[in-house]
Amino acid sequence: MVTQYNNLINGEMVDTGEWLNVVNPANEEVIGQVPACGQDELDTAVSAARAAFRTWSKTPVEERQAAVMAISAAIKENADELYRLLTSEQGKPHAQAKGEIYGAAGMAAAQSTLTLEDEITEDSEKRLSRTRRVPVGVVGGIVPWNFPVSMAVQKIVPAMLSGCTIVLKPSPFTPLATLRVAELIADIVPAGVVNIITGEDDLGPMITAHPDIDKITFTGSTATGKHIMEGAAKDLKRITLELGGNDASIVLPDANVEKVAEQLFWSSFMNAGQVCIAAKRVYIHEDIYDELSAAIAEYAKTVKVGDGSQQGTAVGPIQNEKQYERVLELIQDAKDNGYKFLVGGEGAQDDIPGYYVPVTILDNPPEDARIVAEEQFGPVMPLMKFSTTEEAIARANASEYGLAGAVWTADPDKGVEVAEQLETGTVWVNEYLHLSPFAPFGGHKQSGFGAEYGKEGLTEFTYPQVITVKRDNVPA
Repeated sequence: MVTQYNNLINGEMVDTGEWLNVVNPANEEVIGQVPACGQDELDTAVSAARAAFRTWSKTPVEERQAAVMAISAAIKENADELYRLLTSEQGKPHAQAKGEIYGAAGMAAAQSTLTLEDEITEDSEKRLSRTRRVPVGVVGGIVPWNFPVSMAVQKIVPAMLSGCTIVLKPSPFTPLATLRVAELIADIVPAGVVNIITGEDDLGPMITAHPDIDKITFTGSTATGKHIMEGAAKDLKRITLELGGNDASIVLPDANVEKVAEQLFWSSFMNAGQVCIAAKRVYIHEDIYDELSAAIAEYAKTVKVGDGSQQGTAVGPIQNEKQYERVLELIQDAKDNGYKFLVGGEGAQDDIPGYYVPVTILDNPPEDARIVAEEQFGPVMPLMKFSTTEEAIARANASEYGLAGAVWTADPDKGVEVAEQLETGTVWVNEYLHLSPFAPFGGHKQSGFGAEYGKEGLTEFTYPQVITVKRDNVPA
C-alpha cells in the first residue's frame, strides 16, 4: 500500500482528495502520494499565514528562536526515519541523506542564535534616529528537488526568526520527507506560521502571482528564476533567488596530486553531481594534468553507482526522468563531437530500472563544448588543461553564472590571490561545498539575487524602518 502524506495548513494536516504520485528514482516505483493543491488551497494557506502574521510579527524574538530550536530538535530526534525517506524519494545514498537531515537540524539551531539589532544612526542634542528591521509579511517559498529538506528548512527558519510567516511549496518530485517534517512540527509552531502545500509545477506561478504574498524565496534554475522576477514585478514583491551555477575549480601546478584527486572527484560527484555549487568545470595546470587526471579517473573506477539504500553505494541515480534525459543528451553530444572520455561515456543503462548515469569524466574538451559551457547537474566531470593562471581565471570567469568556485594549491596565499579574481559569490581554497550558517551565500551575475544564511540572509526577510525623534522641539 502506498503511503499518503498530508499538507500542513493553519496547524492542521489536510488533504485535497486528489493525489500526486511520488516515484523512487532508484527503481521508478511509486512510493508515496501527496495532495494536489490548486488556487483554493493556496488561498486558504495564505489567509492562514496572513492571520498568523499579525501575532507572530509581534512575538518576542526569544520565543521565535525557541520555536526554531524545537524544529531543529524534532528533525534530529527523527533523523533515522527522515534520512531513509529522503533517500527513497531523492536517490542520494544513505550517508549523504543522513548528512542532509542532520545538517538541516544543525543549520536551524545555529541560525536560531542570529538577531538583527537596532542601529543608532544619530544621537545628538537635536535628535535620536534609529533603524530597526521589521518583517516583510507573508513569504512564499519554493524548494528544489536536490536538497529538499535542507532547502525547506533554510527558507522556514529565517522567515520565522524575522517575524514573517510562510507558505512553502516542495518540489513535486521530493515532497515526502518535507511533509513528514511538517507533521512533526504541526504542534510545535503556532497555527498558520508555517504552511506546507504540494502541487504540480503550476502551483509555483500561483504563489508568485498571489496578491497577498509579500516576498518570494526560490532555489532552482536560472530560467525559472527569471520567470519569478517577472511575476513578482507586478506587485513589487521582494525576492531572493538562489539559481544555477557552472562552477569552476582551478588546480595550480603546485597542488599535491595524491591529496586532491579524491577531493576533486567528490567536489563534482556528490549527490550524483546534483549540487548547485558542485565543480562543473575543472581546470588543471598542464604540468600536472596527465598525472592528476589519471588519478581522478582511477579513483572514479572504485566508486559504486546504484540504489542509495544499498550498502556501498556512493553515487545514486539522477532524481527524475527529465533531468536524466538532459544529462544523457549532454553525454551523447560529447560522443557525437568526438570528445575523449577518461571514464564512462556509455550513457544509459537500459537493462535495469532507475535513472542511473555511470560516473563520466571527459578529457580536455574544448571551451565551447556543451558539457563545459552549460550546467550539467549530473555525474559528468569535464577536465581541462591550462597554461597560465591568468588564462585559467579568464576561462573560469567566461560564464553567465557566478555562484561558486574553488582554487587548489600548496600556497594558500596564492590561492586567495586567485580567489579574489573569480566572479562568484563563494570561493573555497583547498576545500569544497562548505557553507556556514553565519556567512552569506548568494550568486553573482545570473546565479542569483540576494543572499541566504547569516545576518545578510535574515535581513532579506525584513524592511528597514527608521524612527527619528526631534529632541529640541518638545512642547513645554
